[in-house]
Amino acid sequence: MKPPQAASADATSRPAGVSGAAPTGGLLHKLDPTLESILELARWAPSGDNTQPWRFELLDARRLVVHGHDTRDHCVYDLDGHPSQISIGALLETMAIAASTVELATRITPHADAPPHRPTLTVEFIDQPGLAPDPLAAHIITRSVQRLPLSRRPLTASEKAALTATLPAGYTVCWLEGRQRTAAAGLMFRNAKLRLTMPEAHQVHQAVIEWNARHSADRMPDRALGVDRFTAKMMRWVMHDWRRVEFFNTWLAGTVAPRLQMDLIPGLACAAHFVLAAPIRPHRTGDYLAAGRAMQRFWLTATALGLQLQPEMTPLIFSRYVRDGRVFSGTRGMQERAAVLAHDGERLVGQAAWERAVFMGRIGAGPPAQARSLRRPLADLIIAP
Repeated sequence: MKPPQAASADATSRPAGVSGAAPTGGLLHKLDPTLESILELARWAPSGDNTQPWRFELLDARRLVVHGHDTRDHCVYDLDGHPSQISIGALLETMAIAASTVELATRITPHADAPPHRPTLTVEFIDQPGLAPDPLAAHIITRSVQRLPLSRRPLTASEKAALTATLPAGYTVCWLEGRQRTAAAGLMFRNAKLRLTMPEAHQVHQAVIEWNARHSADRMPDRALGVDRFTAKMMRWVMHDWRRVEFFNTWLAGTVAPRLQMDLIPGLACAAHFVLAAPIRPHRTGDYLAAGRAMQRFWLTATALGLQLQPEMTPLIFSRYVRDGRVFSGTRGMQERAAVLAHDGERLVGQAAWERAVFMGRIGAGPPAQARSLRRPLADLIIAP
């Protein structure tokens, strides 16, 4: 069986690798064709801000090491590296799905001695004749983030059942519909002010947006942000310097237009918001890797159903800062505002589900995104042993 063809990136990527090992295209010509087909699909796994926090070390035709890394040192959103670990989990699940299309089972062995900020795993692909291909493989590349408004048509009972059934045992979905959808949109609108008025987040936003772009191989293109051209131009000029941001926020209500277009309007224009909750409150790297695998199956199933999805992770991240008593900003009043938002989120879904939450997003019927993040070429993701 042949796996689906991977789309080629139409943007120039910037090579990057884990420390001590530079990416190389010279290894690509030696790559086993079957392993290459798996990795060509696996690299399309989702990651926060399109960071792609993984590199591949090839051991032989059926074994490789995934070298993960996180951005906790410079990204306020990557608390303890857990969002990056969720992304790595999504990569592992995508590998397993892709391998099934060529009758290979997947065995994953974490390296117990790997430091927390560099999760490392050996992945082995094992011949399993007769293994049925996972139908989600057909949707790996087409799955994308849709930040534009979606249909308000409620999800059907069969759609909800299919989405819930794809999750591992113990995971639950909290659907926020009707009035709760409105409350979730308001939560996102207020949460957006938090992230748009602190310098720690501004530094991240400067680094992860590629301006005047419809596609990006290693960042988020501005045309995928969900704002109109005028607002995008204003954002680009303002975000160039933090002093401009402060001035606009103080005197010109600088956050209102972006929050309306990126948070409130799409938050109201969708079928529902949802929260995925793990069986227990996650605390280990393995818990977040498992959450990433569950999240990817949920998202791919949504794509298979013709539904679009947008992650909404910042309420969960800042709530954990509050819950753990961690300071995330030097700006006065940020902790207090985050505490209020954390309480609002907990009240919306319930304390137990909020503390076990690993992923949050909005969902609904609609066309796929025309502007989107692509991925680095595979040659840039392979490192020398």
